[in-house]
Amino acid sequence: MNRHEPLLILASGSPRRRELLSLLNLPFEVRPSDADESTPQDWEPEKIVTELALRKARAVIGEKMPENAIVIGSDTIVVLDGQVLGKPANAEEAAGMLRRLSGRKHEVYTGLACIGVPEQPARTLSGYSSARVTMREISDSEIAAYIATGEPMDKAGSYAVQGLGAVFVERVEGDYHAIVGLPVALLYRMLTRLGANALA
Repeated sequence: MNRHEPLLILASGSPRRRELLSLLNLPFEVRPSDADESTPQDWEPEKIVTELALRKARAVIGEKMPENAIVIGSDTIVVLDGQVLGKPANAEEAAGMLRRLSGRKHEVYTGLACIGVPEQPARTLSGYSSARVTMREISDSEIAAYIATGEPMDKAGSYAVQGLGAVFVERVEGDYHAIVGLPVALLYRMLTRLGANALA
């Protein structure tokens, strides 16, 4: 790596985000964030994911941050009938979420933040991307079998569109990568503005 080329820092332990970031063929490190994810009840989905993405990125910026680094934060939520569905606390909660999503349309929002180090307003970018997902009818036996795989337990909305959960998805309108957890097109535009161009 050229010493002047920015090093990307992914503030997430998500394997899915790591895989998507690797598509850009830019050098990066993973430093999971432990930021507080609580938000006020009256925040809109767009504000929730954008603010949490910024919060997660800022949480990993410290004294040992490499010179010329760019920190990437991201946050994903599922919204059904105006209610945010987060990660399930247990199998029972996962089953309840999947029953609610069955045969319905819902929205997925992913916030993204890129912060150039040292942080300053001109090098702090944030935004979000979204998609609408249509689920087919899911039987109770399918829900039980899916939960038994363990896949839903660390996913917003209790399913993974890039995994076995794809068998329940009938249609996606919008940014597929926002559902997976890292909007690649938006990320590319932000990184290019901050001097890390995957196509240069």
